[in-house]
Amino acid sequence: MLASLLLAAAPTFAQTGPDDDARVPAASPPSAVPWTSLTDDQRKVLQRYEGKWESLPPQRQQSLSRGSQRWLNMSPDERKDARGRFKQWSELPADRRKEVRNRWQQFRTLPPTEQEAVRQNFRRFKNLPPERRRVLRERWQNASPAERERMLDRSREQRERNRNHRPRRH
Repeated sequence: MLASLLLAAAPTFAQTGPDDDARVPAASPPSAVPWTSLTDDQRKVLQRYEGKWESLPPQRQQSLSRGSQRWLNMSPDERKDARGRFKQWSELPADRRKEVRNRWQQFRTLPPTEQEAVRQNFRRFKNLPPERRRVLRERWQNASPAERERMLDRSREQRERNRNHRPRRH
């Protein structure tokens, strides 16, 4: 189940929005990023903003600047995957995108250890055969809220048992 949270939120990883920095407390107001301070490659990635860059809020400029740098650091395969996630994201109905954003915000409020547990569950889920993933997805979607809570409890208990039974490395 926790994997489904991250799975549903996956398209948002490639997204940037005007409130990207809202979850990160700022010590001082964000400062503007001059267009001329961007590299040639960043300006090429962000060319659609060239004429309106100076009118964007500073935090949006910073977000776009960071996003363009992430893009430039991606391999061709990573870019292809990101394009696919963006296409998938843009095809979602508005209410589904809102739901995914809410789930992403919930994920961001989890303690780092729980975030890591969600990521591990997602990796495990992703490595399952497609048929097994389908069965698990259906089971989760068809479960009542009480059944989902029991599933989560069992998952937490299993994770705790695994943590307690790991051989210690010396």
